[in-house]
Amino acid sequence: MEGESLEVIKNLCEKRGSDVGSLIAILQDIQETFGYISEEAVDNIAKELSISPTRIYGILTFYAQFRLSPPGRHSLKVCQGTACHVMGGEHILKYLSDKLGVLDGETTSDGRFTFERVACVGCCGMAPVVLVDDKPHGNSTIASADELVDKSEDEGGA
Repeated sequence: MEGESLEVIKNLCEKRGSDVGSLIAILQDIQETFGYISEEAVDNIAKELSISPTRIYGILTFYAQFRLSPPGRHSLKVCQGTACHVMGGEHILKYLSDKLGVLDGETTSDGRFTFERVACVGCCGMAPVVLVDDKPHGNSTIASADELVDKSEDEGGA
């Protein structure tokens, strides 16, 4: 981790306080800043707060909001809320998982996509919904989802 990044982490720890009760807020700030929580960040937080890295990893692995690896250049989410599930979202989820070779929460080996199953995106009238970079694409099918992925790969956007 570069010196500038270490300085950012130190400043975030100072801003939130060196109290263990600030740990979750510090982790959220670091993830917002860097996109994920690196091993180096954990080591530096542990030093700043005088706690063990193991304790920090316990928090990071307990809460689903934290990422331990860099996110992909694009996010790809498939809604599995009731309406989307009933309208075929489960099949789209499985197809895209197989196509990309990743499971829920994983990033493709080329770093292009982070793939996620989401509970509900609130677009039930457009079910099933696939989100690319948080832009909803409703009435999705396997074919249209496949096209979204290919378009994102070719054009660098959705």
